[in-house]
Formats: sequence, C-alpha cells, structure tokens
Amino acid sequence: MIVLGIESSCDDAAAAVIETNRPGVAIVRANAIAGQDDIHRPYGGVVPELASRNHILTIEPVVQRALAVAGCQLSDIDGIAVTRGPGLVGSLLVGLMYAKGLSQATGIPLVGVNHLEGHLLAPLLENELTMPYLALVVSGGHTALFEVQAFGRYRRLGATRDDAAGEAFDKVAKLMGLGYPGGKIIDELARRGNPKRIRLPRARVKRAPLDFSFSGLKTAVALFLRSEGAPSTSESDLAASFQEAVVDMLVRPTIAAARELDAETIVLTGGVAANSRLRERLSAAAAADGRRLVAPSFKYCTDNAAMIAIAGSYRLLRGEADPLSIDAQANLPL
Repeated sequence: MIVLGIESSCDDAAAAVIETNRPGVAIVRANAIAGQDDIHRPYGGVVPELASRNHILTIEPVVQRALAVAGCQLSDIDGIAVTRGPGLVGSLLVGLMYAKGLSQATGIPLVGVNHLEGHLLAPLLENELTMPYLALVVSGGHTALFEVQAFGRYRRLGATRDDAAGEAFDKVAKLMGLGYPGGKIIDELARRGNPKRIRLPRARVKRAPLDFSFSGLKTAVALFLRSEGAPSTSESDLAASFQEAVVDMLVRPTIAAARELDAETIVLTGGVAANSRLRERLSAAAAADGRRLVAPSFKYCTDNAAMIAIAGSYRLLRGEADPLSIDAQANLPL
C-alpha cells in the first residue's frame, strides 16, 4: 500500500509518501516540508492567521514535490492520511480540505489522524518496536507521557498543567532577546554555558507525580533578567541553567513512569526531542535503570507528514476510511 500523508497543524505544511504492507513497518519514499520560520521570526512566535494564509499557498506545491520525489502519480496512491487535530484550526482546515478534495476527485480513501498519534508512532519509521512502550511527547504545543499499548490504544499517564516544554523554550528565548525558534538557539548557546551557574526552580505537581509544569520556571527566568545580578551573567550560563531545569523536570517523571509500567523501551518524540541535552540525559537515565531509549531522527521529531502517514496506514490496511464530513478539531482528544 502506498499512502500519502498531509500535515498542516501549525506552521509547517508537509507531505510524505510511504510504502507499507503491515502496520508499523514502512519505507519513506518522500518527506517534504515547507517551513515558515522566516515569516514568524519577527513576531517571536507563530501568528495563527499568517500560518494558515501561507498554507494556502504552499500545500499544493509541497504535495506535488512529495509525489515527484517518490516517483508517484496520484493514481498510484492507495490511501490518504491527513491531520485533523489538535492544532491551530485555520491551519488544520487548509490541509484537511485539500485532502478531502483529493479524495473526492480521485476516490482514494481518506483517514483523519490525530497529530499526537503521529508523534507517538514516528519512531516506527526507522525502528521496529514491540508494544507496549512508554512515550514522552515533547513539543511546542504538547508535553505528555503515554503508554502506547497497541495501534489505536493509548493511555495518557501525565501531561503539562500549563506551558508545554517547547513553548517555554520559545518564551524564554524571547525574554532573552535570542530570536525564534527559541529551542534550537538555547540548545546551541547552552553548550557553552555552566548549567549550575544560576539556581532555578524545578516544579513538581502535588498528588500528580507524572504531570509537568513549566510556567513557574519561565517566570523565574523573567524575574532573574530583571534582577541586579542579570547583567553580570552570561547568556550561555542562563541558557544552560534554564535548559538543565527543563530537562530535570522531563527526565524525573519519565523514569518514574517507566518504573511504574516496568517498560523496557522509552520513546522520546516531538520537536523538543531534537534537544541534545534532553537526549543525552534521558538516554543515560534509561540505561542506568536498565531500559532503552529510542528517539526518531531530527527530521521526524518536528512536525512532518511521514508520521501522519504511518499513523493512518494501519487503519487503511484494515480497509477503514473516514467520511468526507469529518472536520478539524483544535483540541482533538487522543
């Protein structure tokens, strides 16, 4: 089966073509992305209306590019998988309506995919994993722990109570005047800094040890920047100290959840999974606990359509399809 994936939940328009004959095993024939960093950089974050307007211009070219790279025509496609939520509703609608149009015009079956399910299954693009496994999803919009029990069966163990980790990175980078996107800039800057230079809080949620909270850390950085000691502190030390605090707050609940489930495999996925310090610390913690960490390549950490294609493919392989009446949902539950 050849599946076309389409993703437009936030500021990236993406299309991919995968080939599969059994759930969770696929060959990625094309993975194309049209990013918008240059458009949103002046604002220090994603502007929803600008994102959706730009998707209208790029969704057709990015799909055609994916088909060309894969050496396919639309007539070769057996199924279409498209993100229907969660995300920015304007952005979601562009991709979903485009996918509906393709399905209506060609008769190709269509399935709507939850964006989070795409992240949970993204490691399968490069690894054969035995379910169940524990997954930490860390991105600009989501920070959560899930038990991946089987295809289509996911149990949320914990989630952020306020900011997502990626959102905290971007907001702190904006406070520091570092630019956008903040996660990559802070990661690079932190490599030259001392993570113990500045004492920053590590939040724990009472009676919910697997939940996360990053708003207090963001506030602590803002207060530090206003303090008398801020001018004498290097940017790299502040970046390293902030990043270390975030990583501490991600690693501790993840290892606790792995012990609770007795999970042999821990999956790290989502845009923040590209952070070098998080990968290093979580890998070491997992190994010290007798567990294995699996993380996708950087190209499959950030929003991409290959993960949407593999998440939709197990349903398409079973002969399932969604009606053209499905709609975008900004807060689609998993």
